[in-house]
Amino acid sequence: MNIKTIKNILKILLLLTLCVFISCSDNKNDKKVIKIAHVGASDTIIWKHIIEKLNKEGIKIELVDFYDYDIPNRALNDGEVDLNAFQHHAYFDNQVKENGYNITPIADTYISAMNIYSKQITNINQIKQEDTVVIPKDPSNTARALKVLQATGIIKLKEEAGDFPSTNDIIENTLNIKIMEVKSIDIYSVLNDVTCAVINANYAMDMGLNPGTDYIFQDDPSIYSGNSFINLIAARTKDKNNPIYKKIVEAYQSSETEKVYEKYFKGAYLPAWK
Repeated sequence: MNIKTIKNILKILLLLTLCVFISCSDNKNDKKVIKIAHVGASDTIIWKHIIEKLNKEGIKIELVDFYDYDIPNRALNDGEVDLNAFQHHAYFDNQVKENGYNITPIADTYISAMNIYSKQITNINQIKQEDTVVIPKDPSNTARALKVLQATGIIKLKEEAGDFPSTNDIIENTLNIKIMEVKSIDIYSVLNDVTCAVINANYAMDMGLNPGTDYIFQDDPSIYSGNSFINLIAARTKDKNNPIYKKIVEAYQSSETEKVYEKYFKGAYLPAWK
């Protein structure tokens, strides 16, 4: 074998080695692109500084927008996204129970205020006989909305119902108000036609409402017990100890995120990881 042939072989081997290195590097980087499902434009503001911070560490995050609470857990379970961050523990537990999803919480984030809003009245005490009140239509958010209504004094619930009552647990309704259940995404479209509505904070903000000023009754975390209505970040159960996910949680649970809550959400979101 002459020297020229040996040199050509060495060049080929060098090129092959370089191609393998580039391929491995690309695959390595691909694994650090983490898709996170969320619901509502407001979460984009929260994640902005986290994305920028982790990008400097070589961890890329892509937010995947959904506009229906029913989809993100299925997307996570099926591998379409890597994490999701949009729901509280009560909703999560109900979804897992109903659908058998193999997903698990890996961190707590915030409590989202569920206030009462109205285009018709300016104070909760202005509600009259047989007025219509809209609440979210899903088991866990329906339960929470009923707890909010009980806190106003409009209705009274069975004590044994705890934090998860249904409309069947109403034992007092002195004004005989009509409670209409509507999917969260559709509540704003009926707000002009009813007396008032109990609305999740993220939907309220997406609707142009200010949870810090526009309510006629303000939610209070003290009316709940446990972590049922604390929001969370979820992963597939098999990936719950992923070290990259732990870095994402650490970046989220920071003083910088608290400052974002204070600046943009004016008390609508309260940090729950402390």
